[in-house]
Amino acid sequence: MAFDLNSLLRPHIASLKPYTSARDEYTGKEGIFLDANENPLGSATDEDFNRYPDPYQWEIKKRLSKIKNVRPEQIFLGNGSDEAIDLLFRAFCNPGKDNVILLPPTYGMYEVSASINDVATKKVSLTEDFQLDPEKVLQQVDEHTKIIFICSPNNPSGNKIDRDSIYQILDQFNALVVIDEAYIDFNDEPSFTQDLDIYPNLLVMQTLSKAWGLASLRLGMAFASEELIRILNRIKPPYNISGLTQEFVLKALQNEKKVKSMIQTILQEKERLENELEKLDFVQKVYPSHANFFLVKVPQATEFYNQLINHKIIVRNRSKVQLCEDCLRITIGTKDENEALIEAMNKVSKEIAVQK
Repeated sequence: MAFDLNSLLRPHIASLKPYTSARDEYTGKEGIFLDANENPLGSATDEDFNRYPDPYQWEIKKRLSKIKNVRPEQIFLGNGSDEAIDLLFRAFCNPGKDNVILLPPTYGMYEVSASINDVATKKVSLTEDFQLDPEKVLQQVDEHTKIIFICSPNNPSGNKIDRDSIYQILDQFNALVVIDEAYIDFNDEPSFTQDLDIYPNLLVMQTLSKAWGLASLRLGMAFASEELIRILNRIKPPYNISGLTQEFVLKALQNEKKVKSMIQTILQEKERLENELEKLDFVQKVYPSHANFFLVKVPQATEFYNQLINHKIIVRNRSKVQLCEDCLRITIGTKDENEALIEAMNKVSKEIAVQK
C-alpha cells in the first residue's frame, strides 16, 4: 500500500489556511520596513532586537544541510525537539480518537504531549536488554494508530536500538515512525536521515543540546520529507526561533571541529568512568551505553540518590521507571567531576551500610 501522508492528517489541518507573517510576504533584507509594526527606534537594550527574525531560519537550514547531508527543505527547526513532538500530535492525532505507540522505558515527553493533546498511548515494553520487539509492536497497531516513537540511542537506558528491528517497523507500519536521535553524536552508527528519501513515513529528530552544548538556546531539529516539513511549518507559531538563538546557532555551526573534539573527550571520559564504576563492589550493573550517560544499578537507589545530593553530586533517579528499578542515570562529566562522583559514591555506600 502506497503511503499517503494527507490521509493521516486531521481534516481541519489539511484545509488550514496558515497565518501569514510580514516576513512571509517580504523576505528581503534591504529597505524601509514599515510592514510589521516593529519599533523603528531600536530596543530597550544596547543591542537592537527590534526586527522580527526569519520565520523559517533558512540560513541555519542551509548550513545544517551540509553538515547533516540533507536538503534544507527537509529540515524543521523547533524550540527544542519538544515542539516538533507537540506539532506532530496536533497535525495527525484526533483527540479522544487516535493513539500512538510508546516503547517504555523511553523519553517522557512523548507521553506528556499525548496527554496534553488528549491522545491515547499504547505501551509496548522494551525487552530486558532494552530492545524493541517488532512483532509485539506491530500487533498493537490498529486503524487509529498514527505514530510510533522510537528513541535510539534510548533514554534512559543509553543503548542503541537494533537497526533491523527499526527497519521492520518502517517497512510494515503505514503511518508515521519517529526516531529520536538526541544522542546520535555519541553513537557509532549512521543516522536514519540517510533513509529519508526511501521512507516517506519517517521523521528523525536530533538536537543541538547534547554534543553541541547549546541546551540553553533550545533548538531541536526534525528531518523528514519535504511534504511533512511543509505541514509542520504550516502549523508552527510564526516566529518560533528567536533572532538571538538563530544568531548564536549560526556561529556555533561554524565550529564543527570543536564539537568533534568535545565528543572525543566525552567518549574518552565515558570509557574511563565505566571502568571506575565497574570496580565498585556495590555497583550491580553498568548498562551498555551509546550515549553520553550510563544507567547504573545500585542497591537502595533512591536512598543512594538522596545521599549523593548531600555530597553535592546530582544524578537522575530512574528507579521508578519501568525496567529501571534501582537504577540511577549518570551523565558523563569532566575528569574532575567524574572523580568526585566516584569518591562520593564510595562514601555514600559506607554511609548507607552504617545506617542499616
